[in-house]
Amino acid sequence: MQVIPYEPQYRQDFITAWILDNFGFLEPEDHEMFDHIEEALAQGAMIYFAVEDGVALATCMTKPMTEGTWEICKLGSNKNRPHKGCGSAVFEAAMQWAILHGAKRLFLLSNSRLTTALHLYKKYGFQEVPLDCCEYVRGDIAFEKILTNAT
Repeated sequence: MQVIPYEPQYRQDFITAWILDNFGFLEPEDHEMFDHIEEALAQGAMIYFAVEDGVALATCMTKPMTEGTWEICKLGSNKNRPHKGCGSAVFEAAMQWAILHGAKRLFLLSNSRLTTALHLYKKYGFQEVPLDCCEYVRGDIAFEKILTNAT
């Protein structure tokens, strides 16, 4: 297994990796993101894939939000293949991209029923924060990680 940055051949894997598998539908905000992937990448975002034998096993995106704050989003995995550790690998790669590009705070939005993902966030030092407002119907929990020089 190797972790690679975005390649167009895995675009559909990024789109369907977890949203459709877990929730069965895409929200308007999803369509907005997926219709403009290349623009997001041009603005500093990055998408990582864990790939083995030409198959995407997991994916995760990071994108700048406001000065110093980056969002980690669209973490998902291929439900049809065993992939122990692939989610952690792409999550770490996304965090490192954000840090290398000036992140002082990492933010993510999730759903409380995604227990494996919640465990991963806590493993990497994310703390639950109040959910102010959310454009996603499925988003019911938020996390952040404040970065220090030692992070």
